[in-house]
Amino acid sequence: MTDAPVIGVLALQGDVREHLIALAAADAVARPVRRPEELTEVDGLVIPGGESTTISKLAVLFGLMEPLRARVRDGMPVYGTCAGMIMLADKILDPRSGQETVGGIDMIVRRNAFGRQNESFEAALDVRGVDGDPVHAVFIRAPWVESVGARAEVLAEHDGHIVAVRQGTALATSFHPELTGDHRVHGLFVEMVRANRGPGSL
Repeated sequence: MTDAPVIGVLALQGDVREHLIALAAADAVARPVRRPEELTEVDGLVIPGGESTTISKLAVLFGLMEPLRARVRDGMPVYGTCAGMIMLADKILDPRSGQETVGGIDMIVRRNAFGRQNESFEAALDVRGVDGDPVHAVFIRAPWVESVGARAEVLAEHDGHIVAVRQGTALATSFHPELTGDHRVHGLFVEMVRANRGPGSL
């Protein structure tokens, strides 16, 4: 599609390939982003799962943290899954030493809230903004959102815990939709990016 938005995946750690595939299936032009100059070439960005402390330190090391914060402040659409959700939180309840976030969503996140790797699980979730059947959600060492501010909209909960949030052009989920073959959450983000580019680009 010639009018497809260009969406990057922060390629420092995590399920980069799976996100690239899911974005392409949702009619975006998907490309990895590792350097600040690559960040300037995308209409939106996905921050994948992985280890949030490592992603934070690598983003600083690669000179990406400040440019990424600036673009998010300026309204670039961004979507974080699992560790990516932690990266988009304005506050982490239990940060590791030296851990930084990009921010962008007025929420407080608890790391590894759902338990260790061997306590990973799957669940069917109703996600606001995603039509059709419930979303098949995969949780792996997943965070949850302790609380959100007035500007943030809760999109989904599991067992009384917030697991999907949107604030303006920023989207975050505790779970990994890139692992399921269901590309509707990525489709929601692609539509957010399209809307942000304005009617002339559709």
